[in-house]
Amino acid sequence: MSGINSGRRRIKREARSKYNVGQRIQKNEQKKSEKNSFHSPINYTATYFVIIGVMNDLSDHFRLNEFQAKTLKKLGITSVETLLRHIPSRYASFGAGNSIADAEIGAEASLIVEIKKIETAKGFRSRIPMAKGKVSDPSGTLDVVWLNQPYIARMYPQGSTVRLSGKITDRKGVKSMVNPVVHTLESDEQAGGLFIQGGTGELVPVYPESRGISSDWLRVACDKIIKKKLHEEIVDPIPKEILTQYNLPTLSTAFVWAHMPVTQKDTEAARKRFAFEEVFYIQLERQLERKEWEANNSYKIEKTRGDLEKFISKFPYSLTGAQEKVIVDILKDFQSGKPMARLLEGDVGSGKTAVAAASVQAVVTTRPFGQDFGTLQAAYMAPTEILATQHFESFIEYFVGSGLQIGLITGSGCRKFPSKVKPNSWTDISRTQLLKWVENGEIPILIGTHALIQKSVKWKHLALAIIDEQHRFGTKQRKGLVDKSHTAPHLLSMTATPIPRTLALTVFGDLDLSLLDEMPPGRKQVITKIVPPNERRGAYEIIRNEIKTGRQAYVICPRIDEPDPEKEMAVQAKSVKEEAKRLAKDVFPELSIGILHSKMKPAEKDKVMKEFSSGKIKILVATSVVEVGVNVPNATTIIIEGAERFGLAQLHQLRGRVIRSNHQARCFVFADGKSEATIKRLDHFAKAKNGFELAEFDLETRGAGDLAGGKQWGITDIGMEALKNIKMVEFARKEAKELIEKDSQLTKYPSLKAHITEKRTKIHFE
Repeated sequence: MSGINSGRRRIKREARSKYNVGQRIQKNEQKKSEKNSFHSPINYTATYFVIIGVMNDLSDHFRLNEFQAKTLKKLGITSVETLLRHIPSRYASFGAGNSIADAEIGAEASLIVEIKKIETAKGFRSRIPMAKGKVSDPSGTLDVVWLNQPYIARMYPQGSTVRLSGKITDRKGVKSMVNPVVHTLESDEQAGGLFIQGGTGELVPVYPESRGISSDWLRVACDKIIKKKLHEEIVDPIPKEILTQYNLPTLSTAFVWAHMPVTQKDTEAARKRFAFEEVFYIQLERQLERKEWEANNSYKIEKTRGDLEKFISKFPYSLTGAQEKVIVDILKDFQSGKPMARLLEGDVGSGKTAVAAASVQAVVTTRPFGQDFGTLQAAYMAPTEILATQHFESFIEYFVGSGLQIGLITGSGCRKFPSKVKPNSWTDISRTQLLKWVENGEIPILIGTHALIQKSVKWKHLALAIIDEQHRFGTKQRKGLVDKSHTAPHLLSMTATPIPRTLALTVFGDLDLSLLDEMPPGRKQVITKIVPPNERRGAYEIIRNEIKTGRQAYVICPRIDEPDPEKEMAVQAKSVKEEAKRLAKDVFPELSIGILHSKMKPAEKDKVMKEFSSGKIKILVATSVVEVGVNVPNATTIIIEGAERFGLAQLHQLRGRVIRSNHQARCFVFADGKSEATIKRLDHFAKAKNGFELAEFDLETRGAGDLAGGKQWGITDIGMEALKNIKMVEFARKEAKELIEKDSQLTKYPSLKAHITEKRTKIHFE
C-alpha cells in the first residue's frame, strides 16, 4: 500500500499551486463571454468539422507512434482543431476522496486504489465483452467491471495505482463499481495537478476513446494545446454579431470551457456554442441550396383542383382534408414559375401515393410550352425494386384507360404499360427501347429505382420528379435532373419515416414541408401488444385464427442467418431462415411459409412477393427489408422478433405493413431485452397513436451515444442532441436565412464562406 500513500502525498503537495493555473485561465476567458441564453440540459459527444484556421499537424506537438496516429484518425482527429473539437462526452466530478470502506452504496465516490487483479471476460448470458477485477486500498477491497471495454485489462497492470470515479453499486452482495472513470496518477501530474483527489469538486473531462487512445491521453493533450494558446489561433467563422445576439462564447473561449471547465455552467455554455454552430452551418447550406435551386427555370403548370376532379373521383376512397390541402399547395407551386422543392411527410397508410398520382396527373395532361402536341413528363423514384414495382402496379390502376404510357426501369429489367397484346396489363421490353421512348417523350410516366437518374436516362420534358423515401436527395442528384436549358423539374420528396419537427426544420431547411396527419376513413388503430415469453402460444393462436378467416401475417427477424457461435460479438438474435423452419415444423405445420431477405436475388424476391400478394404464402418471415412500402392489404398481423434491436422509427415502419386495409390489424412485439430503458421504449411504441408522436419521444429520450441513427442525416451526436432545443433551431434557422437573403455569396464573411464551401465539397447530406 506504500504506492497509494506516496501517490496521495505527491499529489496533495502540488495541488493548491497548480490548480490555480486552471482558475486563472477560466477567469480570463469568462471576461470574454456572457452567460449563454439557451436552456436545455444536453450531453454531447465528439463533433467533427472541416478545418478552418490553424492546420497544425498533431505530430508537431506530440510523439505519436503509428498505431496512435491510426487510432486518432479513426476518431476523426488529424490536427489541433479536430483534437479540440473532440468534445468530452461527459464530466466526472472529483470532490473529497473516499476510502472503500466509507463509500456508500448508491453514492458517487473518488478512490485512489491499487489494482490487485484485472482480466478480460464475457457475460455469462449476454456474452458482452468486459474487463473485470478487484482493487484495494488500506480499508478494503472493491470489485470493478468495465462493460464493452475489455481493453482496460491491458492498460492497467496488476500492482498499478490509479484513481477511480463512479457510483458504488451492490452486485450480488459485493460492493462494486461499474464502468468507473480511470486516471493514472502520472496523467494527473502531467495535466498540472488540476484534477486531483482532495480538491474542491473539480470537473474532469471524459472523452470518447478508442483502443490505444484513452480519455486520459486526450485530456492531457487538450490541456497541453490550450496552455500553448494554440486554440486562440483558430479562426472563428461565426459572425461576432450573432455570438453577441445569443450570448454565445467565442470559439477560443468554448474550447477552454469544454476542456478545462471550472463550473458546470462553463461546460453547458461551451456545448451550446458547438450545438448552435453545427445547426447554423447546416441551415446555411440548406438556404444556399434553396437559392441555387430556385435560380433555375421551371415548367409552369396551370392546373386547378377542379381540373383533377374526374381523375380523383376514381380513387377507391375519398381524399382526407390533409390530402386536399397538400394537393392545392402543390398546384400553387406548379403555377409559381419557380421549381418546387417540397417534402411530404405522411404516416404509414396516410395516402401519399394518391397525392403523388394527382400531382403526376396535373403534369402529364399539360402540353410543353409552345406545343399543341405531346405532354410533360414525370419520374417516380423508389428506394427498392420491390417498392418501385408496387408503385408501377398502383399507377396502372390510377391511369388505366387514360391512354397514357407508364414505364418501369430497375436493375432487373424494364416494363411498359399498356401492352399491345393485353391493353389492361404490362409487358417486358428492352432497356434500349424504353430509354428511346422516354427520350422522345412517348412515355410520360417513368417509375424506377436509382436507375432513373443515371446518365443514360434522357428526357424530353421532365417536369416533375417524385422521390420516395430518399430524405436527403442532395444537390448533386438534383443538378443531374436539370436539363441543358437550365430547366429544373418540380421536386416532391416523400417519406413515411416520422421526423421530429426540429430535425425537419434543420435537415430539410431548403424544402417546404407538408404533413398528411389524417388517415383515410375507416382505418382502425393497430392493436399493439408486448408479448412475454410465456404468452407466445396465445399470440400464435390469434394469428392462426386470423389466417383461418382469410388473412395473412408477417414475422420479422433481426438476422438472415444464425449467428456464428465462434464469432466474437456476434448478434444473438432470431434469424429468418431458422425461424421459418421452426414455425413450419413446430407452430404452423399446416400453413405455407415463405422467406424474404436482402441476400435473395431480385427474381427470387419478386416470386415470393407475388406468391404472398396472391395469398399462396400465408406467413412471410422476413428481415426489415419489408419496412419501406411493401403493400399487401390482406396481411393484418405482424410479429416483430428481437424488437429491442430495432429503432422506434423502424418499428413504426414495420407495424405500418399491416395498416393497408380497414380490417383490424395487430402487432405482437417479442423482445429479449429486459432493461428499464428497453421496456419504457417499447411501451411507448405500443401506446403511440402516430409516428410524429413517436419521433418526438425518440428524440427526447435518446442520449448522446445512442443517436447513431443520426448518421443517416449527416449529423453528429452533438447536432442531434441540439435538436432537442426548438428555440436554438429556430434562432439558427432565422440567422441563416437572413444572412443568405442579405448576402447570398457571403462576401462580407470570407471565413464563413470558406468553411461552408469546403464543407459542401467534402460532406453532403445525400
